[in-house]
Amino acid sequence: MLFSGKEDLTRHLKGIIGLSNGASVQLENEDKLIGPPLDILVKNSVLNENKEVRGHCRYIIKSVAQLLGIVPASIQGLYEARGQGKNKGYTVPALNIRGLPYEMTRAIFRTAKDTDCGAFIFEIAKSEIGYTFQRPHELIPVILGAAIRERFRGPVFVQGDHFQINAGKFEENRDKEVQGIKDLISEAISAGFYNIDIDSSTLVSLDFEDVNEQQRLNYDVGVELTSFVREQEPEGVTISVGGEIGEVGKENSNEAELRVYMDNFNERLARANPSYKGISKISIQTGTSHGGVPLPDGSVAEVQLDFETLENLSRISREQYHLAGAVQHGASTLPAELFHKFPELETAEIHLATDFQNMIYESPHFTANFKKEIYAHLREHFANEKKPGMTDEQFIYKTRKKGFGPFKPQFWNLPEDIKSEIGKELEARFHFLFNKLNAQNTTQYVRESCTPQSVASNLDTEIQFG
Repeated sequence: MLFSGKEDLTRHLKGIIGLSNGASVQLENEDKLIGPPLDILVKNSVLNENKEVRGHCRYIIKSVAQLLGIVPASIQGLYEARGQGKNKGYTVPALNIRGLPYEMTRAIFRTAKDTDCGAFIFEIAKSEIGYTFQRPHELIPVILGAAIRERFRGPVFVQGDHFQINAGKFEENRDKEVQGIKDLISEAISAGFYNIDIDSSTLVSLDFEDVNEQQRLNYDVGVELTSFVREQEPEGVTISVGGEIGEVGKENSNEAELRVYMDNFNERLARANPSYKGISKISIQTGTSHGGVPLPDGSVAEVQLDFETLENLSRISREQYHLAGAVQHGASTLPAELFHKFPELETAEIHLATDFQNMIYESPHFTANFKKEIYAHLREHFANEKKPGMTDEQFIYKTRKKGFGPFKPQFWNLPEDIKSEIGKELEARFHFLFNKLNAQNTTQYVRESCTPQSVASNLDTEIQFG
């Protein structure tokens, strides 16, 4: 059901949510809201073709979330505590939201409640925003709607993952490429993304022998973008910013790179403004790649993850620079028996994405004809991405993430029983991961270190970005 206009929206919410003076929201009956009324509201916040109606739906969801104590927040305080040697022995899961976002985020909130996990992050990368057709102002209400649906309470950490500089475009026009990232940062912050990972590691050049020269553009641009983040922060919010010293899928990181990046980054940021907070964590390369490496039959090659580098750089980043530690990317396709290693090595955060995408497509409940339709679309529209010697199975594995955007309405309109069953399968996986990462029972850590600052939603802004 999609609303025909604002009057239809108002009728739908009668006796559940009161709307007055155009921008005043009152929650009249939470129990009546939980269920189809909320599901329909969230769906309209994404799919309604009327930009004004979409904006109103998003504004209502965000306003109700605040009334219930569900607040977009920064994880900065928790990471500062980790940098001071507190709250050891767990790794924060950062979960990328690509397909079936409402069902997936609901499953995550159920898992968090079941395991008493407060330290978990929802995220979406710059590239994912592009191919999943999910802008920040769309994704936040979906996540908050899922929190309302599952009766979650507390801070909700949403992160801009890999807000990444394109090295080729940077070389062509530095100012234009950097401004594009700044524009995305502004949009994300205005939506409620209070955790942002800046990725200028694409500018690292190993052509230089000197490590400082290799990292120079990385830390210079990192400081510029971090300064911009600090200028955009809502009052009372210190956004958690992440840096990166090695591009995922390239050469493994080392201690010299970490020290050169951090020393120069901190010195230049202090010079820009002594009051600016630095980064809270550092992403490194340990031998993984995003999505894994598909073999000719479509299975994924086993990787040799450099745990020694991960442990060493995480320790140095905490002890010497008071960061939360190192961040592990490209890990969701690793063997299950490895995940317990991350909290043992005090890995601060781990980014997980492709495994959940694979689970959706490969679920026995996923409609076979729908999958065939998506794969046919990929073969037709992304044929130029099929490299010489690549099998069809490898091609589909690499490109099927790009099916979520063009088929977004069809994913949202899948039968409820199918979405529910896939949600249960995802929930089981989240339980496994939260357990292996020792992320359960972290709500108290969050409560002690993070003080969420409610930032009022703006109706005009929601309509503007609708």
